[in-house]
Amino acid sequence: MTRSDLGAYLSARRAQVTPDEVGLRSTGHRRVPGLRREEVAMLAGVSADYYVRLEQGRERTPSAQVVDALSAALRLDEDGRGHLFRLAGLSPRLAPAAVPGRVDPSLLQLMDAWPNNPAIVYNRAYDVLASNALADALFHDWSHSRNLMHVVFTDPAARSFYKDWHEVARNSVAGFRLGHGQAPDDPRVRQTLRELLDLSPEFAELWSHHDARGKALESKRFEHHAVGPLTLTMQTFDVRSSPGQELVVYHAEPGSQSSEALTLLGSLAATSRQER
Repeated sequence: MTRSDLGAYLSARRAQVTPDEVGLRSTGHRRVPGLRREEVAMLAGVSADYYVRLEQGRERTPSAQVVDALSAALRLDEDGRGHLFRLAGLSPRLAPAAVPGRVDPSLLQLMDAWPNNPAIVYNRAYDVLASNALADALFHDWSHSRNLMHVVFTDPAARSFYKDWHEVARNSVAGFRLGHGQAPDDPRVRQTLRELLDLSPEFAELWSHHDARGKALESKRFEHHAVGPLTLTMQTFDVRSSPGQELVVYHAEPGSQSSEALTLLGSLAATSRQER
């Protein structure tokens, strides 16, 4: 019997919710790290047999009411809830973009108008489709790869470049999982997934956790070989004119050491371009 994506996600999520979190008393020895199947069924108001069939892949079409109840029982956030609805076939999966590698020219002009803010546009496969000059300098002119997942998981320098590599890796996989759920038939997403499962045991381990969430406002700490440590806040925006594309803009706290380092990085990048 092959477990469905829906069943695998339910199983992974239940393993990460403790009885205390949902107000259940934990009694006796527990063989599972999180909730038991019958506990999830009770919390969601469905029979234990029905829930077991969902996890095992023998039942794949739960109603919206059941999916909503399971989302509450498993304490899913908005991204996780949307992902569960997509896996249950109750939310439209998105088709691949008609022109996946094209970035709107007006957006490119806008990015180039930000000399003090690294900015990139990437797709669901995390291919960087466009970047401004400061982003190129920040990411070492993409010398390893223009795919952010490959940068994180297959570049030997990534663990020193990202000072909080484990957190970056976990968040990257969760974002990639969300994009995969939105468009599982996108050929570039599927190719990137195969490559990463093949090349990176760390990616494969994180992928097995079934975390799915989008990017939020967050800070990232970098160690750049030319300008040293940088702490940058990252803002992420959906590109409405091109579904599946996201714009990421980084900025440093004004007057901070990171702001000075970013200015220096821009000057070094400009000098390097003039010397070419």
